[in-house]
Amino acid sequence: MSDPASTGAVRHANKRGAARLAAVQALYQMDVAGSGVFEITAEYETFRLGKEVDGALYREADAQWFRAILTGVVENQKTIDPVIRQALTEDWPLSRLDSTLRAILRAGVYELMKREDVPVAVIVSEYVDIAKAFYAEDEPKLVNAVLDRVSRQVRGEGRGKDAS
Repeated sequence: MSDPASTGAVRHANKRGAARLAAVQALYQMDVAGSGVFEITAEYETFRLGKEVDGALYREADAQWFRAILTGVVENQKTIDPVIRQALTEDWPLSRLDSTLRAILRAGVYELMKREDVPVAVIVSEYVDIAKAFYAEDEPKLVNAVLDRVSRQVRGEGRGKDAS
């Protein structure tokens, strides 16, 4: 998984935005390497957030927000995954999505479901931007569509950002 900070595709994020990106990267790493949440949290907080790794500078992130997303996704995954499956089209099961896309959707759906203090538009916009950092094709539009559908379902509102 390449570091989107080095591509210049991501606008300068605030500390919560940096925490969201780090959480997506950590969820990806957990999925691919089978690492545990405590191990990953400690690694990111000690060695990555706000630090330089292999020549790439990780932005300073809100560590509390990072932890909340990471543990929230892990603790609620049995609830989150069916919500994502329902928002996907039948020809795109969750298992067909790559690990990065699953991580983005899980983090975004977690925030839509559990962080009612954060506006829908902010959540959708931030995760679409993260998707744009990793993908150049249709994936950001998929993230936008899924999060918009989920926001309508769980919050009764959908104000997705245009993913073009």
